[in-house]
Amino acid sequence: MKYNRILLKLSGEALMGKQQYGIDAERLMQYAEEVRAVAELGVQVAVVIGGGNIFRGVQAEAFGLDRVQGDYMGMLATVINSMALQSALEKLGTPTRLLSGLTIQRVCEPYIRRRAMRHLEKGRVVIFGAGIGSPYFTTDSAASLRAIEVEADVVLKGTRVDGIYTADPEKDPTATRYPQITFDEVMEKNLNVMDMTAFTLCKENNLPIIVFDMNKEGNLQKLLRGEAVGTLVTMNGAEPNLDPKHSGLQPDLHHSSPAASGQQA
Repeated sequence: MKYNRILLKLSGEALMGKQQYGIDAERLMQYAEEVRAVAELGVQVAVVIGGGNIFRGVQAEAFGLDRVQGDYMGMLATVINSMALQSALEKLGTPTRLLSGLTIQRVCEPYIRRRAMRHLEKGRVVIFGAGIGSPYFTTDSAASLRAIEVEADVVLKGTRVDGIYTADPEKDPTATRYPQITFDEVMEKNLNVMDMTAFTLCKENNLPIIVFDMNKEGNLQKLLRGEAVGTLVTMNGAEPNLDPKHSGLQPDLHHSSPAASGQQA
């Protein structure tokens, strides 16, 4: 496998499938099957999933609610989605652990970094719920932070489009996809990959990001087998050199070519 340990970021909205709200059982099982397949190949998988199919913290102010309270409500929504994914994975026979940024003793373990890494080493899929447990931070930020903490090789952002484009491909048919791009180019072009806090965390820690279409069956396996899927974001636009002993990423000193260029998850 190209990567030994991954952090997969999924959006809550994606779980709606063709519904307007909530969790679509067919989409949930599709995602669970994709994760099960790569876990059985020996890849260590951590997952962060959003809660936008149930509630987004930023909606609170529109309702006249306190933003902090709304963010905590959003965190609880991510726990619901995490529990659903955990149940789906275990239905397929995949061992899992759900770790939460909020203390909810009856349904999940509290997040402890060493415990999370130990679960990954034992081959369990680790699902991180409740973001980072603090308001004003998105699940993108939680994905970046947890990936850095558990020494993941890459953040895989599963979306409904197949990479980063020059414009929104759902609105502009002339938009072109970038196969590779640098962190600096994404920032210079003001491209929509992650929120700035999450993106900066990855940049400062030299953690590659791949934006890809999670809804296309088999894409996750193809990506991990080294096939050209989605858009790769790195410091220099080149493939990263990974430490075979898995102690994090090493800078690639042999490539200096710029990326093709970058946008829109």
